[in-house]
Amino acid sequence: MANNCHQIVGGPNARTDYHINQTPEWFYQYKGAMMLKVVDEGEFRDIIIREGDMFLLPGNTPHNPVRFANTVGVVLEQRRPKDSLDRMRWYCGDCGEIVHEAAFHCTDLGTQIKVAVQDFKSSEDKRTCSKCGTMADAAPKPGTIQDPNLA
Repeated sequence: MANNCHQIVGGPNARTDYHINQTPEWFYQYKGAMMLKVVDEGEFRDIIIREGDMFLLPGNTPHNPVRFANTVGVVLEQRRPKDSLDRMRWYCGDCGEIVHEAAFHCTDLGTQIKVAVQDFKSSEDKRTCSKCGTMADAAPKPGTIQDPNLA
């Protein structure tokens, strides 16, 4: 386990950024269902990982894990090589362009994500799409994400 990092993650949690990790990530959904938003070859897709299901996300895949109330999942990641960079990327909701990207060598994902998210949230310049001028949301709008546990 020295080369792996495991996390037990509960919901609710929803953000607007997409995380990009150079190494694969393994998801196991212990209780309830989660949604893994991904950008797959330029296409935005939602992958539902149901209770008891596993999913292996290839490295370098932009992804946004959305967790709902009363859900629990396990995420297994490889420890980052010393020269690796994790990225946090925000896309324009109107035209799909990259609005902002932050990069860092990951040593404490929870802390470093919070810093990148707060930096994005506090800057209108970083949130404005250079292609169409739309202001990217710093948090999901209420009601825009369907909870698969309620379907």
